[in-house]
Amino acid sequence: MKKEILLGITGGIAAYKVVEVASRLTKMGYSVNTVMTEGGTKFVAPLTFQSITHNPVHTDLFSPPEHFNVKHISLADRADLCLIAPATANFIGKLAGGIADNLLSTIIMATKAPVLIAPSMNVNMYHNSIFQDNISYLKKKGYEVIDPDKGYLACGYQGEGRLPEPELLVDLITGRLSEKDFAGKKILVTAGPTREYLDPIRFLSNKSSGKMGYALARTAARRGAEVTLLSGPVNLTPPYGVETIFIESASQLAEEVKLHSQNYDIVIMAAAVADFRPADYQKEKIKKGKQFDNFKLNMMRNSDILEGIGRHKKKRQILVGFAAESEDLLNNARDKMEKKNLDMIVANDIAGFTSDQNSVTIITKKYAKDIPLMKKTEIAGIIFDGISELLK
Repeated sequence: MKKEILLGITGGIAAYKVVEVASRLTKMGYSVNTVMTEGGTKFVAPLTFQSITHNPVHTDLFSPPEHFNVKHISLADRADLCLIAPATANFIGKLAGGIADNLLSTIIMATKAPVLIAPSMNVNMYHNSIFQDNISYLKKKGYEVIDPDKGYLACGYQGEGRLPEPELLVDLITGRLSEKDFAGKKILVTAGPTREYLDPIRFLSNKSSGKMGYALARTAARRGAEVTLLSGPVNLTPPYGVETIFIESASQLAEEVKLHSQNYDIVIMAAAVADFRPADYQKEKIKKGKQFDNFKLNMMRNSDILEGIGRHKKKRQILVGFAAESEDLLNNARDKMEKKNLDMIVANDIAGFTSDQNSVTIITKKYAKDIPLMKKTEIAGIIFDGISELLK
């Protein structure tokens, strides 16, 4: 059965961001019911949410009920989780005062589902002592309040009050609704490319986008794990609830892995680590000139981070590696798995490096499973299903 999410939209300019939240949740298979206050409909038309969620949008407390059910009670009972975003100071004040004078406030008063509140407003309104008292009171009553982001606000001010980005809000919702089968587990994930510098501005790198590693970290957090992500330079938002440490070079990654890896139950090495680095780093920018006529780049090997972890792997620790190949994919992956003492290896063609999708083969000592082309977020779920079996 589909999980039911109730989106409550109040009268704030940030309502436009919640359209993307509704879209992502619908694509992920959730049933999204949208309830808008009168103010909310002034910023985004109800038809927008209806078109995206394929469900009717509810705005009127006194419209005829569906199937003889009282509308606000029916919606309150069906919800597995409620998100109010953007939540204005006015709506939060009503909620704290127990005032139920519109459809959304009556639903929130009646529901027994978890309620997430995402405030969005002017920075001075946000720091107003009365508003902060209302927030503190709601937290004591069991509501979860999502801290706003800092930055440029629609009113022209700078500071706290921005609605968090849709990706973070989706992370929060899916995290609350996911099975916590990795609760109590500590997971280390590496992601993205490394950079090996020739001089202060030039470097050698690869095409890794980091999307697979980030999907793995996000999935692990949703399923209850305590997650640390070691990330190379990528253009991605760190997953909510994940400790993210940024590195650049292979040697920096090696230091962080050495520092962390022994403390984790599961280590997933999804980063695309450079095998070589320039032997001579130039502190100043290399200038064009006669030396360029016969310029030679001398390289030296980086340490094999994955092999080092496998050699010192502690008892009952699960180690997962990735094999990105352009030829003889399965044989190269199996050879890598054996040499580096891995419990699982994910073999993928380098053609999927920058894409949101890929097709992979998941290999353990017991099986090789071909995964057809699908989103990396879905592949991450399948990989963790396999890890769950290994833990058993």
